[in-house]
Amino acid sequence: MSISDRVIAIIAEQAVLEPSDVTPESFLEDLGIDSMGLVESIFAIEEEFDISIPFNANEPTASDFDISNVAAIIAGIEKLVAKKV
Repeated sequence: MSISDRVIAIIAEQAVLEPSDVTPESFLEDLGIDSMGLVESIFAIEEEFDISIPFNANEPTASDFDISNVAAIIAGIEKLVAKKV
């Protein structure tokens, strides 16, 4: 399973949707993911990939990590995973 597929599966689980309902163009708000769901998604992604995402739940826009849509999250995860290797 690719990084993209794994991230989509995690986000879909948080949104209580099927992975096929989540596309890279999806916005988290449109999927019904609130701030708590976002935090839970971030934790699940960190655990899945054994990485640390530079994200502050108290100031989500203060981070360089782009959470604007699913594609941006996937791109950020791919960069963090690549740095880890």
